[in-house]
Amino acid sequence: MKLQTQIPLQKAQNQIDYESRLVLLGSCFSENIGQKFNYFKFRALQNPFGILFHPLAIENLVSRAVLQKEYTEDDVFYHNERWQCYDAHSDLSSVSKEELLISLNNGIKNTVENLADATHISITLGTAWVYRNIETEAVVANCHKVPQKQFSKELLGIEEIVSSLTNIIAAVQSINPSVQFILTVSPVRHLKDGFVENQRSKAHLIAAIHEVVEGSNLKADYFPSYELQMDELRDYRFYKEDMVHPSQLAVDYIWEKFKLVWITEEAQKSMLQIDAIQKGLRHRPFHPDSEQHLKFLKSLELKMANVQKQFPFIEY
Repeated sequence: MKLQTQIPLQKAQNQIDYESRLVLLGSCFSENIGQKFNYFKFRALQNPFGILFHPLAIENLVSRAVLQKEYTEDDVFYHNERWQCYDAHSDLSSVSKEELLISLNNGIKNTVENLADATHISITLGTAWVYRNIETEAVVANCHKVPQKQFSKELLGIEEIVSSLTNIIAAVQSINPSVQFILTVSPVRHLKDGFVENQRSKAHLIAAIHEVVEGSNLKADYFPSYELQMDELRDYRFYKEDMVHPSQLAVDYIWEKFKLVWITEEAQKSMLQIDAIQKGLRHRPFHPDSEQHLKFLKSLELKMANVQKQFPFIEY
């Protein structure tokens, strides 16, 4: 008896291994996957401007990085006792204008360097709803709790999203022609927009991504994060208490599917070794000076040395 419908998945052609260099951009689900890559010690840059929910925000970061266009005092503002930038998440905000500008420009530098070296770029789109600053007419990445009356709310059309994704890919390919793109839609439900509005938004994102993937010769593939959550994990027990974000079990489940599609079997063997080391490093002994624990530490050091011999860039 089968109690679950499963999405058929095929292994990707250009898979990820420990020689790969990754860039992950987008919605908070990219943070979940980024944490997995970080745990297993892959070389990955994750959201240098913090979480970016919609394609225009990601396009702005990528194009600005490729052009190496630095931020100035005109690009930041003071609100709620902190300096903010509409292009970045509030995680980058600072009590100091100078510190914020340094963070932004370091982020630009870090982004272009990693985009140029990347083998794979993962973009997770969260929403097609955007906020436009009425005064400047610019779409913002984050409103930073500035009063709502200063913004108008818009739903990006499918063609606008297609155009934005095409611009992102073209900008990256101008400095890195061979990079592989992995495009996905976040399973996080943006219910503050409304139930129907959230579904409209996701539908626009999915339709646009498939138009980009299928309508050109670009090296871009779709991974069904959203569909895995909605179709294979059709139960509220796979959400956190807020009923919006996937639970850790759901994240782990989708990661296993991602691993099946995108990570080479050889790399998965190395991941098992690194997982054992990570668990060993987190182990807290009852008797730190016991002979048994000292043997455990010596064995752990040997495992770490063997992995670092194979992959010198890995640090613990």
